[in-house]
Amino acid sequence: MALNNTYDRRLLRQETTVGAGAQVLLLVLLGTAIGLGPAGWLTGLAFALVTWAVLTRAVHRSWLRSFGAANRVTLARATLVGGVTALVADSFESPPPVTLLVALTSVALILDAVDGKVARRTGTASPLGARFDMEVDAFLILVLSIYVATSLGPWVLLIGTMRYAFVAAARVLPWLNGALPPSTARKTVAALQGIVLLVVGAGVIPIQLAFAAVVLALALLIWSFGRDIRWLWRVKDWVDVTGN
Repeated sequence: MALNNTYDRRLLRQETTVGAGAQVLLLVLLGTAIGLGPAGWLTGLAFALVTWAVLTRAVHRSWLRSFGAANRVTLARATLVGGVTALVADSFESPPPVTLLVALTSVALILDAVDGKVARRTGTASPLGARFDMEVDAFLILVLSIYVATSLGPWVLLIGTMRYAFVAAARVLPWLNGALPPSTARKTVAALQGIVLLVVGAGVIPIQLAFAAVVLALALLIWSFGRDIRWLWRVKDWVDVTGN
């Protein structure tokens, strides 16, 4: 049994290592195609290293029997997000290849609708997979908000940093760590952030319309977080009263 467990863990580590290798390969392709500058290379490599280290540790602690097809899809999305991150970092030194950035982001957003379905159909849904998916989504939104903020202003960063502020607040207010009920509205608002930021970043709509679209997206995000925080607060009060 011990040998089998060791073998399974080795296979899981190989999965995350292959993901890191794919990330480096994507960076090489981008470097060959557009000539990534130092900022793009360093940021992309840092993303690959941190993703590999964090994911390998999480997989080791989760005791998964196999990595699973759904996690492979999410890992592919993470690789694309790493490419987007490198391009955005490089955009501070030279004009970004907007078409390439849009292409990578579009595929990453499309695959976001795939990994969950794969997990459900294959019966491989897991807390690790859900968390991995969430973190990839959140980081992509952060990177896109940084990119759009260069043209619309730093206030756009509120979209990308809101979830991280929520996580930080939960360390001080543990009741924010409570489980939330499934919500179509929450998922829709979250998906809308990526779509709006992608369209605005692509520069295909007038600046006034872009400004209005991002303001609306931010307002919906604030509403969604406020709704969830209110629900968690009410549940906290109920637990305090009932003791359950």
